[in-house]
Amino acid sequence: MTRLQKIFLLVFLFVLAGLVYMEATKKHPVNWFPSYSKEDKIPLGTYVLHDLLQETYGKNFVEKNAPPFEVFQEHNLKGTYLFINNRLTFDQVELDSLLAWVKIGNTAFISANYLGENLLDTLHLKTETAVNIQKIATQPLVKLVNKKFATQKPFHLKKDFAINYFSEIDTLSQTVLGVSASFIDSVKMQEPRVNFIKAPIGKGEIFLHLQPEIFSNFFILSEENAVHTAQVFSYLNSTNKIYWDNYYKTGKRVYISPLRVLLNNKNFKWAYYFALLGVLLFVIFEGKRKQRSIPIVQPLANKTYQYTRTIAGMYLDKKEYKLVAEKQIALFLEYIRTRLRVPTETLNDRFYKAVAERSGNTQQETLNLFTFIEHLQNKRFTTQEELLKLYQEIKEFKKKTDGKP
Repeated sequence: MTRLQKIFLLVFLFVLAGLVYMEATKKHPVNWFPSYSKEDKIPLGTYVLHDLLQETYGKNFVEKNAPPFEVFQEHNLKGTYLFINNRLTFDQVELDSLLAWVKIGNTAFISANYLGENLLDTLHLKTETAVNIQKIATQPLVKLVNKKFATQKPFHLKKDFAINYFSEIDTLSQTVLGVSASFIDSVKMQEPRVNFIKAPIGKGEIFLHLQPEIFSNFFILSEENAVHTAQVFSYLNSTNKIYWDNYYKTGKRVYISPLRVLLNNKNFKWAYYFALLGVLLFVIFEGKRKQRSIPIVQPLANKTYQYTRTIAGMYLDKKEYKLVAEKQIALFLEYIRTRLRVPTETLNDRFYKAVAERSGNTQQETLNLFTFIEHLQNKRFTTQEELLKLYQEIKEFKKKTDGKP
């Protein structure tokens, strides 16, 4: 690595370290994700509410992590089932199980911005979202209609949240418990709309609430808003068990990665990233120098020559000169066909002329060689001297051919 390359590398690492430090130490923006999970301390988590209910109800506070349909199969399940989330959409089978459980004298408390159509249709309800034509943002004001709380001023959610309300209810059987409106200039409610009702179901009752933000950390810890949350829960029977639903939560924890322990801690996370960066730099700058040498693979040896000598020696030891001569002639004719591209079926003057022109030999030399070959082919026996002469003449003939440009 040259000196200039080292300088560039050091500058790059310095800038990268500075960026990582700035990213790790900068103030994180507020997370407004609608989690409603008991484990989240973010504004729209329910860590504070869960802690308060657990402290208030003690052993009567029970958490349920399974789907409600499975929970309702349990025996001696009596009390109040508490659902708080930004969206709750039960399927029809689960809704039927919930309503059947409520009919025998239990209570369901459901707070969500959006409720499933099957629940609304069953209870003959319709919901809409309020639109504030005077201001772009909609900061909700909430209040209960009970005479005990009527003299109190509304509670203000100082954040832009949707204001959902019941546009149609069954006034013959359902009771209005709370209203909401949009904050305009003061905390005085203008055009209040129903956002909290109670509906009797058999021997039990179901509470429906459309502003779950009042149960969040953000609302409870703001000013005296915790009073309103306590007032809403005052409608529940404090002697019953409270079943806290952990299943229908947007912020429900789903652990997939085995690195969650490292990545959930900011310091461990950046240490892990630096380790990966170090490994990458090591591979880039050291990998080429430390790579394993490539072994030399020797090509397979050509044993044709040794094999030929062995076979020829066998024939010579037995003095089979005639057979050796026939093999030499056959190989020579194969050489004429493949090297000179001349057919050997007919040996005539045209054949001799073509062989002479392509081999670099004279036509007379070619004729003499093939005349000698024909002489040996017609003889019954071949002497050792004739075999050597054949070998020499073929060798000289090929030498001129192989040396021809």
